[in-house]
Amino acid sequence: MGARILFSEGSSLTAREFLSVLGPAGHHIEVVDPNPFCICRFSRWTKRVHRCPPASRDPRGYLDTINGLLAAGGFDVLLPTHEQAWLLAAGRARLDADAPIAIASAEAFARVQSKIEFARLLDEVGLPQPKWRVAERVEALADWPTPFYLKAPFSTAGRGVRRVTKPTDAKKPFESLLAVADGDPLMVQSAADGEYAQVQALFDHGRLVAAHTSTQTAVGIGPSAAGRVGVDHPFARHDVAILGERLGWHGGLTLDYVFRGGEHVYIECNPRTVEPANAAASGVSLPELQLALSLGDKVEGLRVGRPGIRTHSSLAILLGTAAYAGTRRAVVVEVLRLIAHRGPYEGSRECLTPVLHDPLSAIPLAMVAARVLLLPHSAEGLAGAAVRAYSMTPAAIEQVASGTSQARRTQHRRG
Repeated sequence: MGARILFSEGSSLTAREFLSVLGPAGHHIEVVDPNPFCICRFSRWTKRVHRCPPASRDPRGYLDTINGLLAAGGFDVLLPTHEQAWLLAAGRARLDADAPIAIASAEAFARVQSKIEFARLLDEVGLPQPKWRVAERVEALADWPTPFYLKAPFSTAGRGVRRVTKPTDAKKPFESLLAVADGDPLMVQSAADGEYAQVQALFDHGRLVAAHTSTQTAVGIGPSAAGRVGVDHPFARHDVAILGERLGWHGGLTLDYVFRGGEHVYIECNPRTVEPANAAASGVSLPELQLALSLGDKVEGLRVGRPGIRTHSSLAILLGTAAYAGTRRAVVVEVLRLIAHRGPYEGSRECLTPVLHDPLSAIPLAMVAARVLLLPHSAEGLAGAAVRAYSMTPAAIEQVASGTSQARRTQHRRG
């Protein structure tokens, strides 16, 4: 018998890949999302989509919806598939004590959710990263070697990152990111040359139980890894184990890094499992293992994904091609390469919209393909709408955290 699973959202590509991994295994899957036509709706494996308030604008209303669904007793597991993990950690006390979820503490999230705090943590534990510092004024960037990246402390899907190639071009991106950061200081970080890769890890209270490393073969929006091939990078498994143990991490944790030759540097942390289909195809089903942890099962040993397995996400590739190339011709060429499995797609399997196994997934794929063929520059707007459905803000976290603290004080006085 499969588990009855509630996804924390259904708009992200990660949620869609969770669905593609868990659906064929016979699990009963339902989703909460503010968008009734989120990408996870278009699947034979989604049994129901529950409407909820946007978590970033009404975090308490979102948590109330989750609580109501869990209280009804219809689910074995709550799976955080994107930034709601941060909210669920901050509002853990607002959930039932027995809520079936594998998630790290709010204190652990505070060390890695902010790009600045993550950089400080890397320095503390001695793991490599590009040169960086806090930037409060654009004038402070005049002597910073180019190219470099400006980063808002909190953002997702690449929305809060800008690349600067000349010091004289820094003012506009700096000001635009200040708006994203609500006036908080930004981070400036030197660019790193090399191949982009990820290590996806799963922890049981600080103990590494699963890890998979992959490199990028195709670019999506962000620019995310819309195509991946598994690789064997023991150094990345070693490093993420250090971080997880230091934080006492529980659940999924993903690090982005750049490597060249024998050198590597870490550039990003996602405190959750990111797009797990390549890992699953490589023999490590992070969603299934996360289910086990959520149910309180013991996961013995260390599972490591095998190298050489190639996967891709056609929908994400089309969005990335349209966003960065900006022409119909480029989109058509990529469509033909995907259909013929040429270039980076040779020997690669579709993992986001596997239409042969899940015919309904053809609907969002066809809609996106038609839209970017007609209007290539609409890709950013399409991606932005999805990001707004699942992204979180520090203000929303503070709202929940302050409410939780007040509730605890009230309960203590009554006691």
